[in-house]
Amino acid sequence: MTPEPLNRLIAQLARLPGIGEKTAQRLAFYILRAPPQYARDLSQALQEVVEKVRLCARCFSLTDQELCGFCLDARRDDRILCVVEGLADLMAVERTREFKGRYHVLHGVLSPLEGVGPDQLRIKELLARLEPGRVEEVIVATNPDVEGEATALYLTRLLKPMGLKVTRIAQGVPMGGDLEYADQATLARALSARREL
Repeated sequence: MTPEPLNRLIAQLARLPGIGEKTAQRLAFYILRAPPQYARDLSQALQEVVEKVRLCARCFSLTDQELCGFCLDARRDDRILCVVEGLADLMAVERTREFKGRYHVLHGVLSPLEGVGPDQLRIKELLARLEPGRVEEVIVATNPDVEGEATALYLTRLLKPMGLKVTRIAQGVPMGGDLEYADQATLARALSARREL
């Protein structure tokens, strides 16, 4: 019979996304076999993330201060703003090391069927950030699905009348992909978003 504290740990770990019962059990056994300091450090890290990490007051990324590191970095270009759906998307763009502007995290996309409208997203805060003469281009980097496209179209209709350049991330055939296996919609998007060499 498994001790109850171990059962509770396995149950809590299994609630994490992508972690099944067997993986939760392996993780729990790893924690149990590790030096006691590891469990204390893990516990403290979990406690601190809950108590100290919050949304940035400007871009709505994560921070443990008023403003995040992206907003405080004076080397970033204030004239370009990249709008993303969520924090994972921001990190994906940042990993490319190509984008040097500022970010704005919407924390979702428009989805009328799920009751998500403009008021549930950080769109009002986005509009408040667009100081005349400061931001010149807004890159809409929402996912290329129905909700992401609807959100991109909605944002474009809001931002274009403000005299801003509104761009959309290119979509199409991925690097290393074969044209033969690309679906029609992806190939059509790649053709329409082609650029001169």
